[in-house]
Amino acid sequence: MCGIAGFIDQSHSSNGAASALAGRMLDTIRHRGPDNSSVWAEAPAALGHNRLSIIDLSDNANQPMEYGDLVITYNGEIYNYIEIKQKLIAKGYSFRTASDTEVILAAYREWGSSCVREFVGMWAFAIWNKTKKELFCSRDRFGIKPFYYIHSGNKFYFGSEYKPLKITPVFRNDLNLMQVSRGLQLGWVTYHDETYFEQIKQIPASCNLFFSGSEAKIEKYWELSPEKSTGGKTEDFLELFTDSIRLHMRSDVEVGACLSGGLDSSSIVSSVAKNFPASRLRTFTIFYEGKDEVDERPWVREVLEKYPSVRQESFSPSDADVVSCFADAVKFSDVPLTGSSPLSQYFVMKLASQHKMKVLLDGQGADEYLAGYMHSFYRLIGGMLGKMHLSEAFTTLSDHRRLQGFTAGKTADVLMKSLLAAVFDEQFLYSLEYRRYFPFMMNTSPKTPFMLSPGEGSRLRKFLYHLTFSTSLPSLLQFEDRNSMAFSIESRVPFLDH
Repeated sequence: MCGIAGFIDQSHSSNGAASALAGRMLDTIRHRGPDNSSVWAEAPAALGHNRLSIIDLSDNANQPMEYGDLVITYNGEIYNYIEIKQKLIAKGYSFRTASDTEVILAAYREWGSSCVREFVGMWAFAIWNKTKKELFCSRDRFGIKPFYYIHSGNKFYFGSEYKPLKITPVFRNDLNLMQVSRGLQLGWVTYHDETYFEQIKQIPASCNLFFSGSEAKIEKYWELSPEKSTGGKTEDFLELFTDSIRLHMRSDVEVGACLSGGLDSSSIVSSVAKNFPASRLRTFTIFYEGKDEVDERPWVREVLEKYPSVRQESFSPSDADVVSCFADAVKFSDVPLTGSSPLSQYFVMKLASQHKMKVLLDGQGADEYLAGYMHSFYRLIGGMLGKMHLSEAFTTLSDHRRLQGFTAGKTADVLMKSLLAAVFDEQFLYSLEYRRYFPFMMNTSPKTPFMLSPGEGSRLRKFLYHLTFSTSLPSLLQFEDRNSMAFSIESRVPFLDH
């Protein structure tokens, strides 16, 4: 896990000046990679890299890395790099490092931009072709790793965070009021290619970007359709999940895990403890003393009692801790905080850093595509009502009420929202939510600043699709990246293995 920055700018005729600017850009994100910082410059291109050493700890794996006429700066992990490397060796390729970085370069040499379809992992990278004067950039399927850029004429600047772009000569401090509105109304801190600044864009998840001359072209290389079903069974999911854990445990440094007590992190920790007992996994938990309504330690203890090999570290932030760390948490996040959860996550990462951890497993993604949120029931019951499966709908509502201990008023609220979900699509429902919070903003922004594709599939499937790719997970992944990298920690999310 690392920090990347760089540019293609024809106004830089001096390699020294280009290298100096790229170095200053890297300085703003030094926290992302404290193990090495290097710049490669050959005007008009400059690529910079701050390294957090995880795979192949030798200096041979430092970046930017050259491979013939290709140069790469890369942030992320390709977990199946060993399997891809074996394919490439069979095709006659040889390797001088044990890194996944060199595998990306060889894969690009062999398959071109379609190489990303071979990758299992998380990534944001830029590859400069010195011969063709072309830049190839890519971001992973779920947008786990960030890639921001400014395109201005024949100039293209990029970085892992807003910070390096703010010090470039092309940056303008104009806010994107549509994104400000989405953040205030819905808590979305990211949306497609937009950011909080008009000028700064991001490569959307599952997309490649090609820059040559003065043209930047974006192409989508992967899509998941909500109407398609694998027809898989529980044991099929378990097999895939276990395989994902196996890949995510590949590391030349110790791997730990977050443990909140929820099903997602508990599943990850349990799988590692069962399948990698020799690892003696270290886990990290935050709780708030005296606030029983948010204390998940009873569920954490269940995992620890079942798997005695797991070593637990925990911390309870005081009100004074929150006050003292708030400014730093906001600074590292790049965006306004949308609630208390990012702060709790900040303290988890801080705790892990104090114990010298460099890699953590976390459970992002599970709640979105596995219907872990309670409001998923509105779409589930609404779908039954929409198909006039009334008996099934009311049986499900009754069971839901009984298990959750709902009052009559709360049950009526669930039924009303389920009826809305039965009649209206996701665009209407989110637009209704958007208008409910701060109606005064509609005076200056009458247009609803988002568009959710209607798509196909059941109401529940479409809802989960948008949670994963539009409404929930992208914002959670932004905070996941910033909070972990604030403490030079690589956060891996094994549920997000396509």
